[in-house]
Amino acid sequence: MYFYRLGNMGATGANTDTDAVLLHRLREGSRDAFNALYDRYWQTVYAAAFKRLGSTDQAKDITQDFFLQLWLKRQDLHILHLPAYIHTAVRNRVLNVLEAEKKFLPFAGLLLEELPGTEGSDALARRNELLQAYHRLVDALPPARQAIFRMKFDEGASSDEIARQLNISRKTVQNQLGKALARLRASLAQVFCWMFV
Repeated sequence: MYFYRLGNMGATGANTDTDAVLLHRLREGSRDAFNALYDRYWQTVYAAAFKRLGSTDQAKDITQDFFLQLWLKRQDLHILHLPAYIHTAVRNRVLNVLEAEKKFLPFAGLLLEELPGTEGSDALARRNELLQAYHRLVDALPPARQAIFRMKFDEGASSDEIARQLNISRKTVQNQLGKALARLRASLAQVFCWMFV
C-alpha cells in the first residue's frame, strides 16, 4: 500500500496487542500503535471501498484518508469496536464520493449492508423481512414525501432535479427528504432491534 507509515518505515513485526490497547496508545500519540493498526486494517479498509466503488484509485484515496483522519483525530476518537467503526467510516466516504459524482446507491441496498451476519439458515429470511418492513414504511409516507423519496433513492435524482420536476423549492425537497429519513430511521431501528436483539 502506498500510504506512508509514521516514523520507522520498516515492518513493526507481529503485533499481538488488542485493538483496544492499540487505540489507547494511539490516543497518547504512539506512532507504533498507528503503524500496527495500519498494518492490521489497511487491507480491510481498501477492500471495503473497492467493493463498493470498483475503482483502485478511489479505494486507495479512501484508505489514505481514513488512516490520515485516524491519526489527526486520534485524541478525539472514542472507538469501541474498530471493525464496526471502519465499516461506517468507509460507507460514509463512499457515499461522499458517489454524491460528488452524482451517482447513487439504492437506499434499501445500503440498509441491507447493516445487517449483522450474512450467514446462517435464517439470514435470508431476516433480510427479506427487513426489506419488506422498509417497503411498507416507504409506502406509508405521505404521497408528496413518498414521491420525493422515491425520486431521490430509487431514481437517483438530485435535489435540484426533483425541485424542477415537481415545481417546488430545493429547500422543500431537502426538508421532505429529512423528514422521510428521520421517520424511516426511527421505525427501522425498532424493527431492527426486534429482529436482531
